[in-house]
Amino acid sequence: MSESESPRDGGAQARVTRTVEEFVAQLRGFTDRARGLASGAVPSGLSLPRLPSPPGAMSAAQVGAVASQVRGQRQLIAGLIGQLQAFDEQLAVFERVLEPVEEWSRTWARLEQSFGDVLRRSPTDPPPAGTA
Repeated sequence: MSESESPRDGGAQARVTRTVEEFVAQLRGFTDRARGLASGAVPSGLSLPRLPSPPGAMSAAQVGAVASQVRGQRQLIAGLIGQLQAFDEQLAVFERVLEPVEEWSRTWARLEQSFGDVLRRSPTDPPPAGTA
């Protein structure tokens, strides 16, 4: 039993299974009676096919449970998509906030480098070309 199922759900599923089995049994009985009535019209060498035992396929309750789980998974994915979109929007805002800080940081680095060049130059060095 999964986490989402309660003992009560198991009881409901058992009732549905019993109901389906009863329906199949009644259908079998009907076809057997109909075959008996028609036996006079059917040649003795030809027999009507027997109704197979309950199919190996899933019952209606099982198909419903699978469909419900698929819907639940899709809702979960929709929620995750919403969260990812919100996170992407937050990152876009953060990126816009960082742009001026990044530009300021580059400007500061250029300023430090230019002052460093001036401070590292000895007084006997000739001035750089183009300055006088």
